[in-house]
Amino acid sequence: MSVEGFFESLGQAFGAFIRFIVEALDGFFGLLGNAIGSFIDGMASALGVTPSLLTIAVVIVGLMLLYAALRAFLRGSIIGGIIWLLLGLWLLSALIR
Repeated sequence: MSVEGFFESLGQAFGAFIRFIVEALDGFFGLLGNAIGSFIDGMASALGVTPSLLTIAVVIVGLMLLYAALRAFLRGSIIGGIIWLLLGLWLLSALIR
């Protein structure tokens, strides 16, 4: 009888530990999700666009084009830098309008 009680209490302790870990991870990822959502909402409202996945993807592509322009300018490629810069600015300005 005492062996069954020992394993029952061991199982309860293990279950409580697992529950604690799961609830902690749930809380952490919930906070992380809320933070990301608030960031996207704030960025979208500052840009004057709707907060959607497509909008965020276009912003990321536009920033990558501007980064490519900066790298081209640093390499000394003026024509390539101007092309990348115009493409990035065109994409971002089309998004904001």
